[in-house]
Amino acid sequence: MDDYLEAFVREGEEHVTSLNNALLELESDPGNEEAMDEIFRTAHTLKGNFGAMGFEDASDLAHAVEDLLDEMRQGNLEVTSDRMDRIFEGIDGIEACLDEIQATGDVDRDVTGTIESVRAVLDEVDEDGGSDTTTSSGDAGSPAGDGDVDATRVVDADTIDAAEDPVYHIHIDMGDSQMKGVDGMFVLEEATEAFDLLGAEPSPDAINDGEYGDGFELVVATPSDEVSDTVAAFPKLSDATVTAIGDDEHAPDADSGTEADASADDDADDAGTTADSGSSSGGSSAIDNTDTEIQSVRVDVDQLDELHGLVEQLVTTRIKLRRGMEESDREVLDELDELDKITSSLQDTVMDMRLVPMKKIVGKFPRLVRDLAREQDKDIDFVVEGDDVELDRTILTEISDPLMHLLRNAVDHGIEKPAVREDNGKDREGTITLSAERDRDHVLIQVRDDGAGIDHDTMREKAIEKGVKTREEVQDMPDDDVEDLVFHPGFSTNDEVTDVSGRGVGMDVVRDTVTRLDGSVSVDSTPGEGTTFTMTLPVTVAIVKVLFVESGGEEYGIPIKTVDEISRMKSVKSVDGEEVITYDETVYPLVRLGDALNVPDETRNGDGMLVRIRDSERQVAVHCDDVRGQEEVVVKPFEGILSGIPGLSGAAVLGEGDVVTILDVATL
Repeated sequence: MDDYLEAFVREGEEHVTSLNNALLELESDPGNEEAMDEIFRTAHTLKGNFGAMGFEDASDLAHAVEDLLDEMRQGNLEVTSDRMDRIFEGIDGIEACLDEIQATGDVDRDVTGTIESVRAVLDEVDEDGGSDTTTSSGDAGSPAGDGDVDATRVVDADTIDAAEDPVYHIHIDMGDSQMKGVDGMFVLEEATEAFDLLGAEPSPDAINDGEYGDGFELVVATPSDEVSDTVAAFPKLSDATVTAIGDDEHAPDADSGTEADASADDDADDAGTTADSGSSSGGSSAIDNTDTEIQSVRVDVDQLDELHGLVEQLVTTRIKLRRGMEESDREVLDELDELDKITSSLQDTVMDMRLVPMKKIVGKFPRLVRDLAREQDKDIDFVVEGDDVELDRTILTEISDPLMHLLRNAVDHGIEKPAVREDNGKDREGTITLSAERDRDHVLIQVRDDGAGIDHDTMREKAIEKGVKTREEVQDMPDDDVEDLVFHPGFSTNDEVTDVSGRGVGMDVVRDTVTRLDGSVSVDSTPGEGTTFTMTLPVTVAIVKVLFVESGGEEYGIPIKTVDEISRMKSVKSVDGEEVITYDETVYPLVRLGDALNVPDETRNGDGMLVRIRDSERQVAVHCDDVRGQEEVVVKPFEGILSGIPGLSGAAVLGEGDVVTILDVATL
């Protein structure tokens, strides 16, 4: 896929995510004019961009969605969940078209059925005797439409009536312009030259001074039939909507709105594009759909400048070091210290550049929760908190599926039916909250619901029924351990297999994925009040400080964060046939590294070293032949057939080219 097509797909995916979330806002608040305007502009942009790239079928589908939205915007159709289902069906079709374009470069799917399904809703307008009033947005009951209402805020009705040429209302969106006064002046000058400017809101002086929000309003008169195309060519703006005021015969030759492309020096975040330039709006603004790997990140200019400066220092120090090595009588320790400082700063800067906000993957989740709730006839309010928290790109990509499983679990197992909640003295509408919080070098991600909670007795019975535990084992099992059974492979409390759950697949994937990312996941539940799943993940991966140990002549690495204490070998005791070590009256099982890894043990029973692991990781002491020291290394996780081997997590390449295996103490 060429760069232009890729940029088009990425921008399209961003529009789809924005459209889905704005539609959800509209569904929950049908009177939300801001959401309606955002939806209509985005749908119009998608239609134009598909057409400009030659994907006519996809453009026709987007056009059908746009027409349906326009009827809702005019007040001819009420916003209902059933009608929103048809719109979401159209959005899903658009997303499928984008997926095909990404995979093959073309759209081969037949979207005729989806177009007919969407347009079938439009037939209800004629059946209900709906009005044909042309409006831009706003109150359905306004006889003049919102275009006239907005225009009369800018100029009085007498000025509009006195105009000899057709009158148009133009909403200018400047995006997040960095020089609002200068950019606004350019747009105003273009409008004055192209049309008869009847008025502006705020005033031209205020626009020239940059005293406006995200945009401003213009009312113009012109005999031209190409108002939309003229406005689209204006410099500096992000997008614009043109609405004819008065008789339909004065409507512009294009649709009622047009999105004008921001100039090349505008920020890449600008969403609008013209039909002529939709494919070249800039790859830097594109993001991946959360179903795929995040392949691009946005980098702050200050970080790039810092990175450039560090590379310059690195080159200079390299030259100094080389010359120092060539002069045998010269010490190079100072250069080595300087090199160490630079590489540390370089490492921190690059790690920061890999960080991506959570919002990159949570965009699809509101729609997911909405659809699942509709399927199960449940009322659910989905809340997202802390979506600006940043994680490494790799981690963020990996946790998308685990989060989806947790949310599906909350909808299916957590939230009760409205009638059940009402009988239990709760609001009919349940709440699911997805939150993220930074805690030093970790991020805590929680999925909370205020549902029924986990029934511990049911869990115990299911564990016995599925052969996970014996009756004797579950009788003595504390509630915390019972709750932890939800992560056991194949475990489910649903008697019926549905599209959502019942197969016992998903929660074990959550734990496996999080553990592979060097994180942890836990569950806490109160019957009748709700359940909270907490994922604790490192902010970044790859570079880890490890403790080097030796066993059987081989060197291994243990992550320092898992180590609590290092000591000489202690006396070994036997409890129930198992070797144990005592620390301050606390008994720790002994794991001999040589036995665990099936390598020769070069030490006698009373020799060697002990590495006691933190209790939060695993209450165990590891015996090895020797401890060699610690160092930061780049860890590459094992993949393929090597992934999932108990006791092993990855490998690191040392400066001499030697490969060292990194141990996973939790499964050793």
